[in-house]
Amino acid sequence: MASEWRRGEYVVSTDPERLDLDLIHGFLTASYWAHGIRPEVVRRSIAGALPFGLYHGERQVGFARAVTDGATFAYVADVFVLEEERGHGLATWLMECMVAHPDLQGLRRWMLATRDAAGLYRKVGFVPLASPERWMERHIPDVYRRPLQPE
Repeated sequence: MASEWRRGEYVVSTDPERLDLDLIHGFLTASYWAHGIRPEVVRRSIAGALPFGLYHGERQVGFARAVTDGATFAYVADVFVLEEERGHGLATWLMECMVAHPDLQGLRRWMLATRDAAGLYRKVGFVPLASPERWMERHIPDVYRRPLQPE
């Protein structure tokens, strides 16, 4: 069952049927974190996550997703608000809706990575890693430029 939050003319919804996949792909493929991402990868990433669409009326103007096991952990990814809708606190509200979602309560750990939006995430309780020496990653920065592997 989809959740929904309203603020004036804006709505945040977890209904995947409302998502504008072309808009999401268009933004992500031009972003620093998902440059060149293929549409089918965007579709799979959304299918494997809890998506949050931000709408001004019926038009989608933002997006975020939580990759989660629904019990202990969530990774926040692909957060954006379109340029023409920025400056109204919508990204903060979108993140407030995410951390308030009923299916994401009681999680032990939330994670995310950002180059330039730490101030946004601090507003909803994120802080730098307390023990970064404990964390590891496997990062493949050019993965979206590689040929597709047969399935």
